[in-house]
Amino acid sequence: MDTANSIRQELMQHMKKNNMNLSQFAEMSGINSGTLSRILHGDRAISMNQLVGITSGMRLPEDYFFDDYIEECFAFSVSIRRIRPFIFRCAELDRLDCIEQAVNRLIDDLSYTTILFDMAEELFKSHKRLAARILYRTVSEAEKYQHSERLARCHYRLFEIELGSDMEQNLLAATQFELYVNRLDEVDQLDAMKKLMHVFGMVHKWEKVDSLGRDMHRIATVQYELNQRSKRKEEVGRRTERPLYYYILYSLLARSTASEECGDYSRALEFTRLYANGESWVHEKDEEAQRIVGQFADWAVANAYLYRLMSGEVHIMDEYVDYITSREDEIFVGVRHIVQIANQYDLNIDHILERFAAYIPNSSERAEIGEYQPAIIEEGYAQFLSDLAVYHFKQSKHPSLAIKHILEGLQVSIRINSGKNIITCMTLFEECRAFASVEEKNEFKKLSGEVHLLNAKKNVVLLASL
Repeated sequence: MDTANSIRQELMQHMKKNNMNLSQFAEMSGINSGTLSRILHGDRAISMNQLVGITSGMRLPEDYFFDDYIEECFAFSVSIRRIRPFIFRCAELDRLDCIEQAVNRLIDDLSYTTILFDMAEELFKSHKRLAARILYRTVSEAEKYQHSERLARCHYRLFEIELGSDMEQNLLAATQFELYVNRLDEVDQLDAMKKLMHVFGMVHKWEKVDSLGRDMHRIATVQYELNQRSKRKEEVGRRTERPLYYYILYSLLARSTASEECGDYSRALEFTRLYANGESWVHEKDEEAQRIVGQFADWAVANAYLYRLMSGEVHIMDEYVDYITSREDEIFVGVRHIVQIANQYDLNIDHILERFAAYIPNSSERAEIGEYQPAIIEEGYAQFLSDLAVYHFKQSKHPSLAIKHILEGLQVSIRINSGKNIITCMTLFEECRAFASVEEKNEFKKLSGEVHLLNAKKNVVLLASL
């Protein structure tokens, strides 16, 4: 059967089988009888709305003819008026296979790349991201030798689509996109850099976080100053997810965090003083600006306490504990760091853990401006569990509790595929193995098997990317 005519042939067979004439089926399908006649005689292409009417009139699933309709789209002449609604309906019904076939046929003519890109953007904004991914990949492959902003934007969108709970996959997506971030429009770069910093921070690539923070500060500062001098101040700012001054403050916070994670607490404190001082240079005085500047100032106070504690000023511990007590969103983050400090300086913090037991873990860790993704929260929680296990084991009071935290931390680490935390938890368990019960050893064996499966999957992904 000629696939270009298969829809017509099946329709004629249906009408014959059910003893229906043209007028009767026209009434059932909602298609004009004259139009239907021209379609059956092959004198007219079938539009998407007409395909829906034919399928409905034949009492078939809506996507029954979708494979055949791909041929219909190209049988007469290439018509975006047919292809575009077809792709969008395929996206609604998750017929990604049909989208891929149609797009691969269309991209044979490179003049359609702009249309495909615009459709991808519309699908992305409509939360049809898997469908959009097919179009972005097709456009990026077609323009891979171009140094265009559109190519960079395709890779940016692909990066956003790939982000999920698997940290290794997130890192792979970030590494692939990182090469294109500087080709984006300078304003678009700010949101892209922020997302890259999130991913690299989760996998402890702090040098990359610091470098991106430096670039973000430079770009945001230039744009903010231009925006202030412009007569149309709202024009630039409207294009970013946040006001431009937010990115300046955020870049300083990111570099402060990177410095802390690298053990350079004096440098971290220098950045802290800078993002604490937003009120002195942010020109906007509206409610949003006051909230953002105030939030960064609060973080600066909390982080200054932490960096001083990490530097060895443990005598201010009680002062810091009192400070976070009235700030519920900061308690769990604070306790995480307190446990690390206790391990570093061999402190007993049982009374603090007891005081904040209700906040471990704190599901409200996601602060309004912080915008933590679930993977970021879980990565922090996995690290917290391993640190807490070390604390209990070092105190030699609760080895069984330490093992419980190690196993839970390993479970979380496997779920998000956090290689660093997996290694930490497995190493800690081996150190505590003598205190583990038979059940706990069996649980560890089971989890170890899951780790081996993760590694095997990782090798397959690496080979596929070569």
